[in-house]
Amino acid sequence: MNRLLYAALLCAGAVIATSSCSNQAQCDKPADNKSTEMTMTTDMTAIAPEELEAIRKPLDMYVKAAVEGDSNIARQAFAEGATMSHAENDSLYCLPIQALYDYYDATGKHPASYEIADVSVGGDVAMVRIDSKFGDVSFCDMFNLVKAGGEWKIVSKIFSVK
Repeated sequence: MNRLLYAALLCAGAVIATSSCSNQAQCDKPADNKSTEMTMTTDMTAIAPEELEAIRKPLDMYVKAAVEGDSNIARQAFAEGATMSHAENDSLYCLPIQALYDYYDATGKHPASYEIADVSVGGDVAMVRIDSKFGDVSFCDMFNLVKAGGEWKIVSKIFSVK
C-alpha cells in the first residue's frame, strides 16, 4: 500500500510540475457530444489497443456518472483517497474526490462528453489529458491513473475551466 501511495504522489507531482494545456488550440477545442472516438496527439503505437481500452474504462465511468447523475458510477473509476485539484481566482484548491461525488449527486443528470487529447503510459502508471464538456461548461481535465490488480484507477484529477 505504501508503494502504491508513493507512486501516486510521484505521478501527481510530475503532472503538476510538467503538464499543462500548453497547446492552447487543442485545449480550447470544444468537446463534441461523441465519446466513442479517441483523438490522440501522442504516438499510440507503443501502447497496446487493449491497454488503451482498459485506461479508457475509468474515464468512461467518470463521464457516465455525470450523464446518469450517480456518484456510485464514478466511485468505481477512482481509487480510495483520490484527489481533485484546480485553481480559481488565483487560489489553489485540493479536495478529496468526495467533492466530485457530491457534485454529481447534487446536479443530477446532464449531458457530458469527452475526447482523449493525450496519453502517456509508463509501466503501471498513466497520465491522460481529455477535453470534456459537462452541460454547457468545457474543461481541460488531466488524470493520473495507477494499474493495480489488473485494473486502472484514477488517483488524481486536475482541471481547468475553458
